[in-house]
Amino acid sequence: MGRRWGFLIGFLVAVGLLGLGHGEQQPSETAAQRCFCQVSGYLDDCTCDVETIDKFNNYRLFPRLQKLLESDYFRYYKVNLKRPCPFWNDINQCGRRDCAVKPCHSDEVPDGIKSASYKYSEEANNLIEECEQAERLGAVDESLSEETQKAVLQWTKHDDSSDNFCEVDDIQSPDAEYVDLLLNPERYTGYKGPDAWKIWNVIYEENCFKPQTIKRPLNPLASGQENTFYSWLEGLCVEKRAFYRLISGLHASINVHLSARYLLQDTWLEKKWGHNITEFQQRFDGILTEGEGPRRLKNLYFLYLIELRALSKVVPFFERPDFQLFTGNKDQDAENKMLLLEILHEIKSFPLHFDENSFFAGNKKEANKLKEDFRLHFRNISRIMDCVGCLKCRLWGKLQTQGLGTALKILFSEKLIANMPESGPSYEFHLTRQEIVSLFNAFGRISTSVKELENFRNLLQNIH
Repeated sequence: MGRRWGFLIGFLVAVGLLGLGHGEQQPSETAAQRCFCQVSGYLDDCTCDVETIDKFNNYRLFPRLQKLLESDYFRYYKVNLKRPCPFWNDINQCGRRDCAVKPCHSDEVPDGIKSASYKYSEEANNLIEECEQAERLGAVDESLSEETQKAVLQWTKHDDSSDNFCEVDDIQSPDAEYVDLLLNPERYTGYKGPDAWKIWNVIYEENCFKPQTIKRPLNPLASGQENTFYSWLEGLCVEKRAFYRLISGLHASINVHLSARYLLQDTWLEKKWGHNITEFQQRFDGILTEGEGPRRLKNLYFLYLIELRALSKVVPFFERPDFQLFTGNKDQDAENKMLLLEILHEIKSFPLHFDENSFFAGNKKEANKLKEDFRLHFRNISRIMDCVGCLKCRLWGKLQTQGLGTALKILFSEKLIANMPESGPSYEFHLTRQEIVSLFNAFGRISTSVKELENFRNLLQNIH
């Protein structure tokens, strides 16, 4: 009898100990784990992992890239923020002071930047200026030299090229103004609600190859169709799937910036900007976003790889001896070109670059049709940026879509880049100053996002 009682008591104690192991004393998941536990390892459609990107970006690339973007050549961006929205008229302009953009006075912009797109030797620049002037007149003047007439036709051919992924601003327009990007940083402005939602909804619903019957997760009309959405997405060809992931990654990157530079305090004495942990969790916490947050962050890394790959492929364009980051300050321009080439060679050394050769492969006719659809969809998104009601958001939206569009143009111009002349202007493949500034600043934004994810990881580590 006693032995049976002893066995029963021992059994109950053992059950009690097991219960303690699974009860309230079990450490709960941290906020960092809920946001980042799935953001690790290999990325879909890639041979690269998140950890390799973090290490490469945060410790080898980010500091030098920020230094380059603070230079005069890259901080001044010409943009037309007065272009009308081509899709709807009922735009509610954000009246908050943080939505405003302060343009530059004429004397604040270096003369070399204002004068023309000086990028080559003096002789080559004279030819370019003559071409650009003739093109603005709308005809090839027969009094021009034969060489210049030929160059004008080639220049026009370039501007009408089907390789351009964005509808860019006419920087000759009187409405186009220079903006100092360092004095108008991308950060939280308070622009939100139905107007901001409408922009992203039109982008996703009408420009990401998605049928109306498929609803995105967290869409109020989705009603539990999350699995349907991802089944549809995985069934797409790699190009269309990549398109969605690029847009999602851009969206995620912008949300990281808004959370990292949030208005924490606003008094008559000062404004305090910093990391808003709650805002970040609402956008990326795995539980609060029903699993969407970590997916968005992985798409951000995918976008990083695409832009990184484009920069690695365009190195020959910048290596040519005639190319200059011209501002008029000879010594500074030479130093900046050296820094630019250091960064590009560092990028080229990255061991796990994205392989874009799987894009637009197969049947040539079908591939060309798909590439054109891809280009037109992205071009449409660049036009939607003119519908953003917050001017600062519009500025950074236009810059980042133009930067990504330039990256795509580079990726699909491999043969043109390979056939560039070693000196002088390149007519078959050409980047304007606007494209160069937007390309590097857009990548700078993605690079900053990756760096900020490390900061948020640390901030959320001890929060449950």
